[in-house]
Amino acid sequence: MPTQVNYGPGDALLVVDMQNDFCEGGALAVTGGNALVPAINAEVTAARAGGALIVASRDWHPVDHVSFAHRGGPWPEHCVQDTPGAAFHTDLALDADTIRVSKACAFDADAYSAFDATGLGGYLRSRGIERVIVCGLALDVCVQATALEARREGFTTLLLEHLSAAVVPDAVAEVRDALKSAGVEVSGEVSA
Repeated sequence: MPTQVNYGPGDALLVVDMQNDFCEGGALAVTGGNALVPAINAEVTAARAGGALIVASRDWHPVDHVSFAHRGGPWPEHCVQDTPGAAFHTDLALDADTIRVSKACAFDADAYSAFDATGLGGYLRSRGIERVIVCGLALDVCVQATALEARREGFTTLLLEHLSAAVVPDAVAEVRDALKSAGVEVSGEVSA
C-alpha cells in the first residue's frame, strides 16, 4: 500500500519520461504506461497543493541518435525531437509552471538520468529542494537511473513504485533492492 506523500516547498515531484513513445502504441512502449497517467496526475495535484516543484523529464533525441539500433545502439528509434512520439502523454497534467527537462540531446551520448548533463541538480538546490520524489517510465531504466543520481546529488529520494512501470517486469525486485541499497526510500511496492 503506498504511503500518502506529504508535500512541501522543499520537495520536487520528478515525473520521468511519460512520453507517447514509452506508452502503449509508441515505438518503445512499456506495458502499463498509459494506465499510470491518472494516478500520476493525482500525485501532481497533491504536490502542487503542498507547494512542491513539479519537474517532467523527457528523452529528446536528435535524428540518428547514438542509442538507436541503426546506429548500433540498444533501442529502436524513439522520442525524436519535435515528433508526436517525443511529446508528453496527451492526458498528463502538466501546466505552464512545470519544469521540463530534456535529456540525451547530443548525437553521440545517451543519458538515462534526468540529472545527466542537464544541470538539474544545481537548479533544484538553487530552489531550496531537499527531497526528490520520482515516478514514471521506465522503472528499470530511466526511473532507476534518475533515483540513483538524485541520491548521489545529495537529495533525500523517494521512489513511487506504484506510479512506475518496468520494461522487464521480472526486474522490479532487483531494481527495488538496488535502490534501497543506495538509500532510496521505496513506497507502494508492487508485486511482479
